[in-house]
Amino acid sequence: MARGYKYFEAVEKNALLLGVLILIAVSFGGLAEVVPLFIEAHRLEPPPGVKPYDPLRLAGKDIYVREGCYLCHSQMIRALRAETQRYGQFSVASESVYDRPFQWGSKRTGPDLARVGGKYSDEWQRRHLVDPRAFVPESNMPPYPWLVATKLDGADIAARMRVLRKLGDPYTDADIAGAAEAVAGKSEMDALVAYLQGLGIANEPTKGASK
Repeated sequence: MARGYKYFEAVEKNALLLGVLILIAVSFGGLAEVVPLFIEAHRLEPPPGVKPYDPLRLAGKDIYVREGCYLCHSQMIRALRAETQRYGQFSVASESVYDRPFQWGSKRTGPDLARVGGKYSDEWQRRHLVDPRAFVPESNMPPYPWLVATKLDGADIAARMRVLRKLGDPYTDADIAGAAEAVAGKSEMDALVAYLQGLGIANEPTKGASK
């Protein structure tokens, strides 16, 4: 026992050695937690009914992320009665299989948007994004009027689709070639509204999917 204690004492008295050993232990512990989740995430298959974003909604999703909408609006309905009664069916991972980054989150300053698609008209969404306080006077949501005047770049959307195809999204050559035409003349506002209107509709798995 005394001999064994000498080794512990040597480590305790050597700050550099102790630091290195702690780093190694923490690294192995972190890998043990992260690697299984990473592998499981890459094994997740898109269920029936969930397809990659079309060019307009892909642009809208990127605008949603760029403008920081996820900082106040989660897309993660918990499996609790209070949540499902207000927002609808609880969220499942397969809905977000084509989201990079996924928009689940935990911060909810504004309402969850996982099932917002179709709850309001396109015109309501546009007017709300331009002037939120015209609809909810106490809202602290900022307005986004510049989205109306900013046009989409079709070549940029096509380039994003090519990158996503390398990451596993099943875009075809025809999908990519038609991207510029699909967003021709469309504004960033059109794209963001299209993205919002598809949430809970265009990405909803066939009933029975639970992963």
